[in-house]
Amino acid sequence: MDSLLLLLHGFETAMSWSNLLYCLIGVMLGMVIGVLPGLGPVSGTTLLIPLTFGMEPVSAIIMLSGIFYGSMYGGTITSVLVNVPGEAASVITCIDGYEMTKKGRAGVALGVSAIGSFIGGIVAVTALTFVGPVLSKFALKFGPPEFFAIMLLGMLMIVALMGKSLVRGLIAAFLGLLLAMVGQDMVTGEFRFTFGSIELMDGIDFAVMAMGLFGISEILLNAENPAKVTKPEKVKGLLPRRDEWGATLKSIGRGTGIGMLLGVIPGANSIIASTFSYIVEKKAAKDPSRFGKGAIEGVAGPETANNAHSGAALIPLFSLGLPSSPTMAVILGAFIMHGLTPGPALFTKNPDFVWGLIASMFIGNVLLLIMNMPLVGMWAKIAMIPYKLLFPIILMVILVGTYSLNGSLWDVGMMLMFGVIGYIMKKLDIPMSAMIVTFILGSQLETSMLQSLSISTEGFLIFFTEPISAVIMGVALIIFAISVYSGVKNKRGNLADDVEM
Repeated sequence: MDSLLLLLHGFETAMSWSNLLYCLIGVMLGMVIGVLPGLGPVSGTTLLIPLTFGMEPVSAIIMLSGIFYGSMYGGTITSVLVNVPGEAASVITCIDGYEMTKKGRAGVALGVSAIGSFIGGIVAVTALTFVGPVLSKFALKFGPPEFFAIMLLGMLMIVALMGKSLVRGLIAAFLGLLLAMVGQDMVTGEFRFTFGSIELMDGIDFAVMAMGLFGISEILLNAENPAKVTKPEKVKGLLPRRDEWGATLKSIGRGTGIGMLLGVIPGANSIIASTFSYIVEKKAAKDPSRFGKGAIEGVAGPETANNAHSGAALIPLFSLGLPSSPTMAVILGAFIMHGLTPGPALFTKNPDFVWGLIASMFIGNVLLLIMNMPLVGMWAKIAMIPYKLLFPIILMVILVGTYSLNGSLWDVGMMLMFGVIGYIMKKLDIPMSAMIVTFILGSQLETSMLQSLSISTEGFLIFFTEPISAVIMGVALIIFAISVYSGVKNKRGNLADDVEM
């Protein structure tokens, strides 16, 4: 009951004309980012962070969150109409979505995607409404050892699940931690890794790093090999046949459950959610041979899971301050830039902000449903923008946004340097998500570790003598051991294949 009353109060905040406008702007920008091949929620959210400077924190995060879940909706359109995924999680939608388009059922594919996305998003935000406060109250019992353990668990899960190679994941995580140490030591006050540079004394700016890693690298990669987009088919008829509603609603239900479950697990991103949902739908089908040939369940399930994951991913971020995906890491960085600290105290210290944001997500999902159903044709035309026009505009936005941070050309140079680093990392298949998450959590991890050691009489054993931290550390070690075993097993399998060849 308390959550409902607080949510109603949150609607007062979210329904102010300025926050409604920012919510609308956010979801519209998210749709555009999702539709444009080559951009995605991580890059889009990062690129538009500079637009929020000078805004009230609640308005800024409402807009950035709208960009995040709006891009999940938008990524479906080009996947279905022209077989080009607008963002990574929509790759699975191409399999049956485009086949439905070739059969003249593009409108139905887009219709069930919009309905499933709406249901998945609304249910996930409802779960955030009721689960978030309970989890945050439980987390208030956490001390430094527990926070160290849970952040270490989150990092290890990101490293284990977000890359094909554990070694590459560990390299990325190490780089992130190393970069997080640049600047003034929070305990001793000493300057570390600044090399005498005044600009580095305050550390590396998160926005500068993120815009380079995700923005510039995307431009370089897509300019190197731009996706070829064909003219989309005309969209007509948005609802499935009467005999298809039963299977469609069951797929949406399963997708919602899968997306929400994986959303709260660090490292299990929306790509994993949509892929797992597709596998489940194929297993549950009476005739699995229909999949890959235009099965409506192959569109409804993954798209629902994709958007349910987006909402559920906010639960660990709000309650524990733990990002469960790269986009959540970017939003966490935006929280910190606006003077907010996600975690157990967020619900008690900033209730107007929290409940206003949650209420805005209900409004945003309704806006997206309205925008998706009748305006599909308009969004599809945006995908026709030539790359030679699109990328210079994006580059200009990045350069102006970076310079506006501190009015410094040093920041612009650092951003370009990180752009090159990001390009190289993508070429070498080193997961940038692990690097950005460890960079953001690095200082908090170090602080929690030092605070734990300062109150400990047994050194590092404190992490294994406190009950909660001991359980979390045990889970973290098990995950790490499984990752190492899987990596060694896969490497041996590849070596065996090479020998046979």
